[in-house]
Amino acid sequence: MNEVTYRDVLAEPVFRVLFWTRSAAIGADTLRTVALSVLVFTSTGSAFLGALTFGASFLPQAIGGLAIGALPDLVRPRLLIVGGYLVEAAGAATLALAGPPVWTSLLIVAGIGCLAPAFNGTAGRLTAESLTGDAFVLGRSLFQLASSAAQLLGLALGGVAAATLGPEGALLAAAAVHLGSALAARTLLPNLPAPDRDGGRALLRRSWQGNRELLGDPVVRRLLLVMWLPPAFITGAESLLVPYALLHGFPDAAPGLLLACVPVGMFAGNLVVARLLSPPTRERTVPVLVALLGAPLLPFAFDIGIVLAGVLLVLTGVGFAYGLGLQRRFREAVPAETTGQGFGLMSTGLMTLQGVGPAAFGLLTEVVPVGVSMALGGLAAVLASIWIGSDEMFSRNESTGSVP
Repeated sequence: MNEVTYRDVLAEPVFRVLFWTRSAAIGADTLRTVALSVLVFTSTGSAFLGALTFGASFLPQAIGGLAIGALPDLVRPRLLIVGGYLVEAAGAATLALAGPPVWTSLLIVAGIGCLAPAFNGTAGRLTAESLTGDAFVLGRSLFQLASSAAQLLGLALGGVAAATLGPEGALLAAAAVHLGSALAARTLLPNLPAPDRDGGRALLRRSWQGNRELLGDPVVRRLLLVMWLPPAFITGAESLLVPYALLHGFPDAAPGLLLACVPVGMFAGNLVVARLLSPPTRERTVPVLVALLGAPLLPFAFDIGIVLAGVLLVLTGVGFAYGLGLQRRFREAVPAETTGQGFGLMSTGLMTLQGVGPAAFGLLTEVVPVGVSMALGGLAAVLASIWIGSDEMFSRNESTGSVP
């Protein structure tokens, strides 16, 4: 067992406030997405526009990462954290009360997505500065556990809220949760000073230069690719679960149940890997867990039943715990003066590629069956695990400092 426990991590005041407010905000984000998707679909009858709503905030994060990625290393963290929650609250309230046209609604969601790298980078920086050693890894694990639980809760409550309160009422509920997170962060987070950085360069130039420096570091670049690519393959395959279930004649409730299986596996995998594996073992098992991400998707090329499909998707979710084996190395590889931008870049690439993945594997269904396209996503993750396992950097357990 690890000496550090989740209780120790949550005892740190800054992290505790950050954890609870972000957990609530993630649940509110999921609630907003479900409610807006229902609103868009019921008003247009377009399945395409309803699906587009789910990914509207992903791709714009690339723009935000390029333009404002340096903000977490320049601005007081409480200001960015509180500002982020207020922007989310205002966006959800506008969608509910103003009743904008569909494309305007999507632009609002995309605009919020552009700002996400600054908020995510600030959260990453605060976590790295408030937690040390294995406590930092457990802190990142707690965020992933909360994300999985909040997504499940948001998916479960989203449909109920949209049915009982109406889509507009559900959007207002999401706005209220974001506003509560903003008030809690404003009250409980200390007003820490901005990182001491030279302010001579403009924000856009600083963000661009910082990203170039991070991606130019071979250690940082390889770590980012390992954190970005496997989830993109899996998300691409996961996005095809609804047509897969319908084409195989599964019950009407099957798509939602199957979609919930991956977060269930993510929750279990993060809990087991964080608490039962030692730090060196976590790092050694990165290739194995990446393979576990993809291998369960291979049988989807064939005609399998709903129970087996659910079990396989839970196993795929467990594989996402591979990211815990990379957290220490990434924190040590990123220069201290760009810590916030480094975590923002990690989140930006992850979200951007998860927006690209569904489009890429969706296009594959034009030439191959849906199940085969899903299996190809799994195969890509398995091939990535072979590459990771053959890379000397991922077969060592010693620290990897930043390459000058």
